[in-house]
Amino acid sequence: MSLELLGINLKKLLFENAMKFKFTLIAFLFVNLSFGQFYNFSFTEIDSITKNKAPEKWVQSNIVGLDVSEVAFVNWNAGGSNSISALLNIFSSIRHNNNNLVWVASLRSRYGVNKQENQQLRKTEDELELSSTLGYRKNNITNWYYSARFNFKTQFGKGYDYPDKDNEISRFMAPGYLFFGGGAEYGKNLEQLSIYLSPLTFKSTFVLDKELSNAGSFGVAPAILDENGNIIEQGQSVRTEMGILITNFYQTKIIENISLTNRLSLYTDYLNSFGNVDIDWEVIFDFKVNEFIKATLGSHLRYDNDVKLLEETEIEGEFIEKGARIQLKQILGIGVVLNF
Repeated sequence: MSLELLGINLKKLLFENAMKFKFTLIAFLFVNLSFGQFYNFSFTEIDSITKNKAPEKWVQSNIVGLDVSEVAFVNWNAGGSNSISALLNIFSSIRHNNNNLVWVASLRSRYGVNKQENQQLRKTEDELELSSTLGYRKNNITNWYYSARFNFKTQFGKGYDYPDKDNEISRFMAPGYLFFGGGAEYGKNLEQLSIYLSPLTFKSTFVLDKELSNAGSFGVAPAILDENGNIIEQGQSVRTEMGILITNFYQTKIIENISLTNRLSLYTDYLNSFGNVDIDWEVIFDFKVNEFIKATLGSHLRYDNDVKLLEETEIEGEFIEKGARIQLKQILGIGVVLNF
C-alpha cells in the first residue's frame, strides 16, 4: 500500500510540476515575444528619428540662366533681318529658420540685349531687385506671421525710347523704388504660397538724374521755371508716400516638368489719390526640358499712376503729358539654367 501511495503521490507531483512548467514556459514566451516586439518597435522609432534629420536652419539657393535666340538669313527670297538676342537671369536667396522666426533675403536681376542688322545694340530687359522679410509667429500651429518687409527696385543702365538714343528716359536710380513696412503674412509653406498685408508701408521714389527730376518724371515735383524758361528751383529727386501694400506669391507644379509662378503687388497711398492702386503683376510658366535646359513663357503687367505718358507735339522737342497707361511686357525664351 505504501508503494502504491508513493507512486500516486509521485504522479501527482510530476503532473503539478508539468503544469507549472507549461504555464511558466507560456508566460516566458509571451513576455519574450512582447518584449521583442517592444524592443523592435522602440529601436525602429529611434532609428527613424536618427535618419530624419532636423531641417537646416540656413538654406541658400542660387540660379543663373541665359536665354539666347538668333535668326540668320542667307539668300532668303522672302527677306528678313539678321538678329541675335540674349537675356541673363540671376536669382540668389538665403533663408534662415529658428523655431518660429523666419528671415528670407533675395536678389533678382535680369539684363537683356538685342542686336539687329543695320541697327545699334538695344536693351530689352533691365531689372535689379533686393528684398528682405522678417517674420515671427507665436507657435508652430498658426500660419500667420508678424512680418516686416524691405524691398528695393531699380535698373542697371540707361533706357531709351528707341530709335531715339539722344534722350534718356531712365537710368540707374532714376527711377528707384524703396518699400518698407510692417504687417501680417499668411502661408503654410512660405516658399510656395505667401499673402502679405501691410496697413502701413513707406514708399520712396528716387529720381537721381537732374534732367529727369526737373521734368517731373516718375511723379516727383518738377522744376519751377520763370517766364523765360530758366530754372528758379530744381525739381525734387525724392518722392515719399505712406500707404497700404498687399502682395501675393504663389508657385506650383501644374504637371510634370511644368511649373507656374505668380507675383502680385498692389499699393495705394493714403494721402495722394487714395484708392488709386499701383499694380505690379508677373506670371511665368517654366517648361523644364532637363536639368540644364528650360523654356520660359511669361507676362509682366504694370500700372503706376505717377508714370505719365508723354506725346510729342508738332513743335520739335516739345511734349504734352497724358495720363498713366498700362505697361505690358511678354517673355518667351529658351536657355541654359544652372542651380547651385
